[in-house]
Amino acid sequence: METISGKLFEKPARKIKIMQFGEGNFLRAFVEWIIQDLNDKGAVSSDVVLVQPMPFGRVADIAAQDGLYTLRIEGIDGGKKVKTSRVIDVVGDCVNPFADYEKFLKYGESEDLEVIISNTTEAGIAVDPTDTDSSVCPKSFPGKLLALLKRRYDKFNGDPSKGLAIIPCELIDNNGDELYRCLNELAEINKMDGKFIKWLQTANHFTSTLVDRIVPGYPKNEIEEIQKETGYIDNNVVKGEIFHLWVLKKEPHIQKVFPADATGLNVIFADDIKPYKQRKVKILNGSHTALVPVAYLADIDTVGEAVNDPVIGRFVKDFIFNEVNPTINLPQDQMTAFANSVIERYQNPYIRHELMSIALNSTTKFKTRLLPTLTDYVKLTGKLPEHLLFSLAALILFHKGKRGAEDIKLADDPAYLAKWREVWAEFDGDYTALVKKVLGWKDAWDTDMNEIHPDIAGKVATYLSAMEKRGMRAAVDCFTGGCSGVCKK
Repeated sequence: METISGKLFEKPARKIKIMQFGEGNFLRAFVEWIIQDLNDKGAVSSDVVLVQPMPFGRVADIAAQDGLYTLRIEGIDGGKKVKTSRVIDVVGDCVNPFADYEKFLKYGESEDLEVIISNTTEAGIAVDPTDTDSSVCPKSFPGKLLALLKRRYDKFNGDPSKGLAIIPCELIDNNGDELYRCLNELAEINKMDGKFIKWLQTANHFTSTLVDRIVPGYPKNEIEEIQKETGYIDNNVVKGEIFHLWVLKKEPHIQKVFPADATGLNVIFADDIKPYKQRKVKILNGSHTALVPVAYLADIDTVGEAVNDPVIGRFVKDFIFNEVNPTINLPQDQMTAFANSVIERYQNPYIRHELMSIALNSTTKFKTRLLPTLTDYVKLTGKLPEHLLFSLAALILFHKGKRGAEDIKLADDPAYLAKWREVWAEFDGDYTALVKKVLGWKDAWDTDMNEIHPDIAGKVATYLSAMEKRGMRAAVDCFTGGCSGVCKK
């Protein structure tokens, strides 16, 4: 069986108009798939040069296959199981700037180059004040991009029409604004020419984005099946789910040179991406965080098992539709469609998503993913979101560190873990006192949650007591209406 290459698949001749910082699984299963669709449907004619942002990476492996690789899409679509394989052929070149810095910089001189896309991890968009020698490859992503832009500025004598469309995909708030800030700060640190800095600021076009697709990566457990289906060896297969969402803040030049929404995929150019981010964080990430301690303490190990469980599944659905959706300022038909897609994603039989992997840093995740829903819901209705409080009680019990006789391998900030141990060590049977201590933990929550509503501590204490005395399975069954107990009163 041959390895996939240009001998097996003839690659179309296209100009390289897009530079992509990052060759990892997510960009290859998301952005390059979208670029492939744009090319296939005639919306653009653009190839991509992959830039390896770190000294270690896989551009050499991708180049060895002439830039070709297989994208495996698996999931539930309209209630039906789907498995498809598709060859992605838009990678026209690969560059490791640490090994060939000049080749990287030469792309800055290209008449064809129009777009920069990046995903260099959340830590990638940051200023490294030691990136002051552009004669060698800068360590940071902003340093490399700044060096490329300076080469471009010099090549075209500051021509304002040679600015680039810059589209970061890193998972931080206002990623385009933050990258713009980092580039300007680094230019100042390097005492770069004022005319160049003005060109950087005015000729180039930045936007902020939100990306969403689960990408498990290389499907090592399925690779033999995939090879039999495709008839070739591919060392760079990447697996992704069906669902996808890319929201970009509107910017006229970027929409012109990179019409990513032109082929009917779930790509949106929006006036404001904040509501979409709220939707993702509150519904997708928030329901994950709400689900974990409840389901895990009910002896369930994966997201799929939890959502398919009649009791736990009802719990998470009611949480999303009744408590989260009303707090987000988007049309409710959109909210309903997104929420339904999230449930369908959770039921994907091809992705095993361990609850304990989501439990990592669960203290901080409660603050960022669930606390905004709690405060927004109380402001909107004057009432408490009971499913969220039930989950908070489960989170407190989770940090007691036991599932039956089994020790839970808690993974969190050491200071937070020490505080959880202290809270439970001081517990004397008074659940309300324990809950008030937790709610008042400003170091974790940046606020005293006791002040959100006068009944909050009592509610959480009632749920926590039921969980301890009756077990999680009985408590959640009662909470969702399976008995006539006092849990929800």
